[in-house]
Amino acid sequence: MNLGPIEQLVHSTVRIETILRNGGNSTGTGFYMNFLQNGDSSIPVIVTNKHVIAGAQLGRFHVTTAGDDGAPNLGSHQQFQIENFEDQCVLHPDPKVDLAVFPIGPLLNQVKASGDKLFYMALPISLIPSDSIRSDLSSMEEIVMIGYPNGIWDSKNNLPVIRKGITATHTNISWNGNTEFLTDIASFPGSSGSPVFLANIGGYMDSRGNTIMVGNRIFLLGIHYAGAMHTATGEIKIVTAPTSNIPMPITQIPNNIGVAINSNRILELETLVKSLKYS
Repeated sequence: MNLGPIEQLVHSTVRIETILRNGGNSTGTGFYMNFLQNGDSSIPVIVTNKHVIAGAQLGRFHVTTAGDDGAPNLGSHQQFQIENFEDQCVLHPDPKVDLAVFPIGPLLNQVKASGDKLFYMALPISLIPSDSIRSDLSSMEEIVMIGYPNGIWDSKNNLPVIRKGITATHTNISWNGNTEFLTDIASFPGSSGSPVFLANIGGYMDSRGNTIMVGNRIFLLGIHYAGAMHTATGEIKIVTAPTSNIPMPITQIPNNIGVAINSNRILELETLVKSLKYS
């Protein structure tokens, strides 16, 4: 198996469908990560937003199966349904941080016991850049966001949608005092929980723009959760990206400015998962 860097990132995401306790349904995005990696041991989780799983009685997602050679078997994927989905997720302890994780170790153990094989790419914690690395980045960096806007996906092959844009503010400067940054990238309902990657393939310039570095540079910069909207009254508000797929009257118009949570807040969730003694 020899997947390129972007293909690996594509297989790191998962489309989350929920049936809500009020009878509604919604979609959002999550991505796989390995927490507490120690050699071959880790705690695999799906990272998403709190509002993606809020009120979810049932959660549903698909994972691509693997062939005998370990490569993704496109066109074949296994569906998982989780009862009491919201209650089985671990929420970030800060109410202002819209992050949650769903530990998937028990599900993977069941699949392994059945003899089936799954293919997904769990992101390592090392993909989260340190503050020193972030400080060396430019205010304007090329980024990609991978997810399921409006629930759109390749349902046959279980593949997401890739969007490309730039950072709109520096990722190492807390926007309005929050550990967040802005992106200039198109996003729609269903994009909530999408990973935002710095993805330079083949080469890139340093923060001063005067040196071309040869090679790839990939970091998980943040997690999309909200966007700027023009309201019917002409105001501009930052609103949490909705997840409902029900058509609504057009009272808010997105202006393609997204808000992403700094990925270093994931480290606090890793610490919380450790304290809860997940295995």
